[in-house]
Amino acid sequence: MIKVNFFITAQGTILGFHIKGHAKTEESGKDIICAAVSSAAYMTANTMSEIIKADADVSVFDSGEMYLKINTKDINFCRDILLGFKLHMIALEEQYPENIIVNYTEVQDNA
Repeated sequence: MIKVNFFITAQGTILGFHIKGHAKTEESGKDIICAAVSSAAYMTANTMSEIIKADADVSVFDSGEMYLKINTKDINFCRDILLGFKLHMIALEEQYPENIIVNYTEVQDNA
């Protein structure tokens, strides 16, 4: 199962996410659920770190895991991108409830 965990402040602001796991609906390289999640996650991370140049901690691991957390000072630049990514993950969770789960963890502002 793919687990998407969003980092949320007490005020409800998304500061990032952590993704791990595999959908396991198909062999590696052919799994459309994994591809959808990965593609959206990479687009989100690349847009924030390379295009907007937000202060973001981004890590990708050999296991396919991805971690992204932005500094609160850049939230105005990244809010809509993170909300769009969250909306996409929720839609995938609704479409594939046995393969993806979305959770939330409250974190402290890092301003």
